[in-house]
Amino acid sequence: MKEMKVHGEKRYALLLAATDSEYVKKVYDGYFNVFVDAFGDDGEKWDLFRVVEGEFPEIDELHNYEGFVVSGSPHDAYGDEYWILELCFLLQTLFAMQKKVLGICFGHQVLCRALGGKVARSHSGWDIGVRTVSLTEDFYSYGLFNGLDEIPPTLSIIECHQDEVWEVPEGAQLLAFSDKTGVEMFTLGDNILGIQGHPEYTKDILDNLIDRLLSNNSIERCFGEEKKLQLMESEPDRKYWERICKSFLKGSWSQIPTYF
Repeated sequence: MKEMKVHGEKRYALLLAATDSEYVKKVYDGYFNVFVDAFGDDGEKWDLFRVVEGEFPEIDELHNYEGFVVSGSPHDAYGDEYWILELCFLLQTLFAMQKKVLGICFGHQVLCRALGGKVARSHSGWDIGVRTVSLTEDFYSYGLFNGLDEIPPTLSIIECHQDEVWEVPEGAQLLAFSDKTGVEMFTLGDNILGIQGHPEYTKDILDNLIDRLLSNNSIERCFGEEKKLQLMESEPDRKYWERICKSFLKGSWSQIPTYF
């Protein structure tokens, strides 16, 4: 079932590729509210499509949306579940329509796959915690931050993934990397942006997620406890990341030619 928050005219859609955890339901009333709180503004209407459950927007409704956000997921972006293949087709359609699409974690990876890149399991294992990423020169060639504070060359972001982008789609630009992951952020044209980390996550959401990964034996006990301790001592640059995402989705993102 589609859910909405109505503030006004502009419409955005969250394509949710994960089920709500009990913790997020209790504290935030679902991931939908986490994303809208991070990326939404007054004067907007946000709709929720639980793509992981096979709920997708109608093709003839896509033109009504200003932009789309694809969430993270415990599923592999290179998997062949029917809903993942249907999501890839939707993303290809949105790209052809030149609709803004922001992919987060799994969303970043499945965007890459759908548009011709390569995604696979990381050779170096899980990345969990607050990671420092470096912005590339290409990042600064985009007119993303007009009227905003200057963005520093490195930013910290919450990460939780064991898959990663190996090759970006043809024509894509690498915007950020880290010592753990080669493609932390990429763009394709003016309407596609993928971010490997979680700009929408709060530290408590990740702390609870680590507990769940420990409880189902997805990670080793010593590794998980180490990451929980590190999390207490680190702070993600959430406000900068929210500005990046909002600027992209709300239309102030445009590529500026560089002349030498």
